[in-house]
Amino acid sequence: MEYDLNTLILGAVQGICEFLPVSSSGHLAILQNFFNLNSENLVTFDLFLHCATVLVILIFFAKDVFMIISDWFKGWFKSKSKKEAGWTYGWMIIIATVITGLIGLPLRKIVEEMMSSTLLVGSGLIFTGIILAFVPLISRENKNFSPYLIAVVIGIAQGVAVLPGVSRSGLTMAAGLLMGMEIIEAFSFSFVISVPAVLGASLLEAIKIFKSDEIIYLPSGWVIGLIVAFVFGLLALNLMRKLVISGKWPYFGLYCLIIGAVTVLMSLRIF
Repeated sequence: MEYDLNTLILGAVQGICEFLPVSSSGHLAILQNFFNLNSENLVTFDLFLHCATVLVILIFFAKDVFMIISDWFKGWFKSKSKKEAGWTYGWMIIIATVITGLIGLPLRKIVEEMMSSTLLVGSGLIFTGIILAFVPLISRENKNFSPYLIAVVIGIAQGVAVLPGVSRSGLTMAAGLLMGMEIIEAFSFSFVISVPAVLGASLLEAIKIFKSDEIIYLPSGWVIGLIVAFVFGLLALNLMRKLVISGKWPYFGLYCLIIGAVTVLMSLRIF
């Protein structure tokens, strides 16, 4: 089978699923198995796809990112009483990223093996569906948790979400709401903290690729695939924001449960 159409499909899936709470890694793993594509050959392409969706986040949240970076650097030269919101958010991002790394890096080899198992990927999607089903039950009462404790909990959620089938955005937003964040704040923070985590993981993967003696492989039409991932990602992130505001995003839990169950049943060859 030619890679042209597959490349476009994988790009579209990455762009859509990266921002909706349905696990992009899980869907890419399922599609790669469905199309019988060599996942080792597609490692570099997957890396580029994630960079394309990171660019979407940086553009969509440009104002927030600039504010956090600016306030954090200026905070070193201001007294405690004059430090702005970006100072706290900056440290929260650093803490969450460190926690994510402490959990995610040891799981790296396991995750690579899990990606080839549709049974485990389907199980991850079912787990995501269960988490999203409980989101409407989370109390909306104000909680006085330390912002740094909130960062630790969200960092743990993001670390666990390296498992294929587990939605990073779904898990981190649910963790933010559980710790008392307002829904829009949880939405923004969930995606902004993904930037250093994804870029860090991408850097490690890039070093691994260039250190290996294997030929770097990119499928036919890979540039168009990246453009598709970017465009669909921008549309999906806009849609996700509207769903978050309307409170409808947890309904994706039902979708994850169905897709996860079908994937598990197919992997067990029940039908």
